Amino acid sequence: MIISFLNQKGGVGKTTLAIHVADALSRRNQRVLLVDADPQGSALDWAAAREKAPLFPVAGLPRPSIHKELPTLALGYDVVIIDGPPRVYDVARSAIMASNLVLVPVQPSPYDVWAAKEIIDLMQEATVFKPNLKSAFAINRKIVNTALGRDVVEALAAYPIPVLKTAICQRVALAESAAQGQTVFETAPDHPAGKELLALVDEIREFTA
Repeated sequence: MIISFLNQKGGVGKTTLAIHVADALSRRNQRVLLVDADPQGSALDWAAAREKAPLFPVAGLPRPSIHKELPTLALGYDVVIIDGPPRVYDVARSAIMASNLVLVPVQPSPYDVWAAKEIIDLMQEATVFKPNLKSAFAINRKIVNTALGRDVVEALAAYPIPVLKTAICQRVALAESAAQGQTVFETAPDHPAGKELLALVDEIREFTA
């Protein structure tokens, strides 16, 4: 299974979701590889900041040849997570071609809803070659106890892909864990952020079953 987190808009939390989904799956005895396809290398920076033993391997592949190189890289792994780049169309297109599932993180803002059109257009181009490609929006950085999450779900209904039910809220604990090269599962095991992320992973698994 190859899962990409893609959005042509920056700052939507692709890396945070990719890292935490990778960790959650590895804790369920899945052999996971995280591929950093963003030229900025945020996932590689996260791995470099880590002082403990790695949770899973992280490989840098910010090239438009992901779909060609990944089959060899992915040998021996159950799941590959791709952390995609913003605004790099050829790399995003290659990541789509490599994937079984594309998740599009979206913040609850009209700017994110409007910007989603770019990645949707790329995915629709790809379905000519990959008719079985699955895709969905994932609401990220929702403000706790606000209606914005519900409003953005309604706005995204205009697009031809579904919205996952699990929303991830904006939480300081996620940023604090990232600064240490860790995940919230390590730094705050009982934090609500971790429960939301585990619920997201459960929903992803149901969606791809």
